[in-house]
Amino acid sequence: MKVAVEGCSHGALDAIYQYLRDLEARHNYVVDVLLMCGDFQAIRNHRDMQCMAVPQKYRQLGDFHKYYTGERTAPVLTIVIGGNHEASNYMSELYHGGWLAPNIYFLGHAGCIQVNGVRIAGASGIFKSNDFSLGLYERLPYDHGSMRSIYHIREFNVRRLSLLSSPDIFLSHDWPQHIEQHGDTQGLLRRKPFFRQDVQTGNLGSPPLMGLLRTLKPKWWFSAHLHVRFQATVQHEQFSTGSNSPPTTSLPQNPDEIAITDDDFDAVEPQNLPTEVPHLQTTSHNPDEITLEEEEDEVIQPPPVAYRPQPSVTNFLALDKCLPKREFMEVIDVPTTSDGSAMPGQRCMPKLTFDLEWLAITRAFHPFLSTRRRQADYPDEATARAKVAEEMEWVKSNVHNNEANSFDTPLPGIRAILDCQTFVRSAPGPGSEGAQKNQQPPWYTNPQTVAFCDMLEIQNMIDFSSDDRA
Repeated sequence: MKVAVEGCSHGALDAIYQYLRDLEARHNYVVDVLLMCGDFQAIRNHRDMQCMAVPQKYRQLGDFHKYYTGERTAPVLTIVIGGNHEASNYMSELYHGGWLAPNIYFLGHAGCIQVNGVRIAGASGIFKSNDFSLGLYERLPYDHGSMRSIYHIREFNVRRLSLLSSPDIFLSHDWPQHIEQHGDTQGLLRRKPFFRQDVQTGNLGSPPLMGLLRTLKPKWWFSAHLHVRFQATVQHEQFSTGSNSPPTTSLPQNPDEIAITDDDFDAVEPQNLPTEVPHLQTTSHNPDEITLEEEEDEVIQPPPVAYRPQPSVTNFLALDKCLPKREFMEVIDVPTTSDGSAMPGQRCMPKLTFDLEWLAITRAFHPFLSTRRRQADYPDEATARAKVAEEMEWVKSNVHNNEANSFDTPLPGIRAILDCQTFVRSAPGPGSEGAQKNQQPPWYTNPQTVAFCDMLEIQNMIDFSSDDRA
């Protein structure tokens, strides 16, 4: 399966899809799915723009509204996560994931789905320690603080993701902390010298994301956010556990970034990460340095064995934003046992299904989903995993395609996403805002979220049409 990956979108969908068409024509292949790593900017109308945390001069309608209203159609199945420059009100409507527009699927604040049997997981937003342990308390209309805190990743979602067995692909907007130590660090600093202080202090990237990378060990991990292409290879067997307290994380001062001075990471006391997620050692490892152990390995060869497992490796790739002469897109081949059948040179719709394990995790953790600032205590890892195993049996017994719409005989618990969720325009497109054009919109309860919760027989906590917070 050919997978295209794109970095920061910033609303430039027309240019991104045209670049993809040009790649396909130049190399004579057809891409099956496009993955986009945040700052997607799913802005439906001018009122959505008032919910995006950027200076006024950067508030532009962009291209998405054309795909939302049906003026244009995404030419390839597109899977997206959120970043830190989003119409956060719309992505909150689809907290559990859903269609932003026809053929454009949002993974949710956290999620995992399958495309032709390939497991794709992701985490939206960026890390800020102040908000990491809070519940999902933000409500429209957002004030200055909540417009920013709403896209800060929560411990609730990190804990849920940590319970997955290894996905094939993981998407994040933030980089995992210390990932630069597993690639050409000096080359990165030559291109982005303003990263140097954060690299030297260990503050480049997100501590909980590195914890997830070490726990999940996906084959591929794709990120964006810092507007530069960077490759790294993580050998998991080389890790050792370190402190339970991650260092304070701060964003580098990148001149290519949209500057929001009040969203810099403050100097605060670090907070413990979930116990399910191991933590990276605090001392950086230089992959170019020859250690004593490596020298000994060259001299003293281990005795031959009948079977020696291959080391577990995660291939990391960060990409730039969509601008001329920038490295913002890459195409990779991903093995799959469930290819959608198509004639050579023709595109077909891949099989997009819910992930059974993620549905079980969603049910298991639903009682801990807080819509207030205070987050309830979590179960320990053993209890959480036992509950997920219990919910797995429920999912296998109760989640299935509707017989009338079933495209084949699915495995227990496997359901086509389109069999449950279909795109619905929950808000009007541009042009109908009138005198309220520069005001934040009301809350829209999205029917796709209702359908998802109904499928799992859980309460829809993402209905803020009436705010009954204490």
